[in-house]
Amino acid sequence: MNESTERDPTELQALLRRAAGGDSAAWRAIVGEFAPRVFGLLRAQCGDSELSEEIAQSTFCTLAAKIGEYVESGRFESWVFRIAMNRLRDEMRRRKRHARPMDDEPMQAHAARGRSGVGASSSAAEEMRERLARAMARLPEADREIIDLRHTGGMSFKALSDFYGEPVGTLLARHHRALRKLRGMLEDMGVTAEDAGEAGS
Repeated sequence: MNESTERDPTELQALLRRAAGGDSAAWRAIVGEFAPRVFGLLRAQCGDSELSEEIAQSTFCTLAAKIGEYVESGRFESWVFRIAMNRLRDEMRRRKRHARPMDDEPMQAHAARGRSGVGASSSAAEEMRERLARAMARLPEADREIIDLRHTGGMSFKALSDFYGEPVGTLLARHHRALRKLRGMLEDMGVTAEDAGEAGS
């Protein structure tokens, strides 16, 4: 899982101002920093690389159209992820309305494949990734989301506070509880904290 990397707000503000003024290098820097994180979050949430790519592209098209109106106040990160997650929720709701009833297990296996990635260094590492993905798929949606936002999206707790509109302390507690549930599920599967750390690296 990725760790959060928070850019200096003054530096980000300057970058956004340059991008809004038509500086293509500044825009490429913004996309280069946020696009992999947004795509990773979306894929972890839905397990569909093609859909994740489509929504990520749509998210950055919206940013390109609106960046001239945006005034940086330390909330750009949460703004980007909110757009992406809202688009994903809308699409998943739309698909659910038109989908045939499906058993939960195939859906969980699909999410596991999306979360695990490809090219595992060994069959043991791949098995650890699969177990981690299965445990994540069994968590309540709210717990999966905060873990993915924090560790796959790399959001800081300040950005999470803006995203959810809740105090940092509340989110620290929610995140801790979600990780505790995840660790309990992994232990039931015979996965230690060290194993899970290696699988998520």
